[in-house]
Amino acid sequence: MKKLILLFTLCMLTSCNNTAVKKITDSFTPEPEIIEIEKVISNGEPEGPHTSTEWKVWAYSTAAPSYIAAKCTVVDADGTVLREGTNGWTAMPANPRGPADPENGWKDAHEAMPMVGDGESFKWVSAFMNGDPPEMDADGWAWMLHGDMGEDNSKQMVLNKEDSAEGQWIESGPHLMLFPKDPATLAGNSTDFNTGAPYIMFKGTGYDHLMIPVEDYYKYQDPK
Repeated sequence: MKKLILLFTLCMLTSCNNTAVKKITDSFTPEPEIIEIEKVISNGEPEGPHTSTEWKVWAYSTAAPSYIAAKCTVVDADGTVLREGTNGWTAMPANPRGPADPENGWKDAHEAMPMVGDGESFKWVSAFMNGDPPEMDADGWAWMLHGDMGEDNSKQMVLNKEDSAEGQWIESGPHLMLFPKDPATLAGNSTDFNTGAPYIMFKGTGYDHLMIPVEDYYKYQDPK
């Protein structure tokens, strides 16, 4: 009945004012289209393959708050610069396992384990990956708001839960990391990752750093 009334109204308007008809018809946007547009805007994740530059830039950079993510440099796992930045921060994937499906890329941002760090943090990361003692001019900071895929809290490069020490496996949610110039400055902090307070990872290994949980830290693993 409503459709008949609408058609009748449009016909009457057509006979007297075509401009008015256009205004009315233009105002009728199907509701599903409106919902879909809102979904894309609120989500932020680009559609399309996860091997695309657009998706990688989104996934890696959003490991930091938006005020850092917007202007950071973005680098892919092979060192390719995907986007030049201007604020001194760099985003890149930090999962040493690589994607489970290399052909299609990372399953999601969580699997990529992206970090967004300052210059000092990458001095620490470089030393860590090469097995060298970190040499830094100041403390380094890095964000990992997509969390990680899990590791042993007491020993570096233990990437499978079955290989970890009892009670030491932690799959982190969003967090901030402090890489100290001098690990001794972390003295007094616990290694207990179940309290929600900042805690030390890799204590006594020379790669000691402070994990600082933020909202949803226990998204992937419940505290004990």
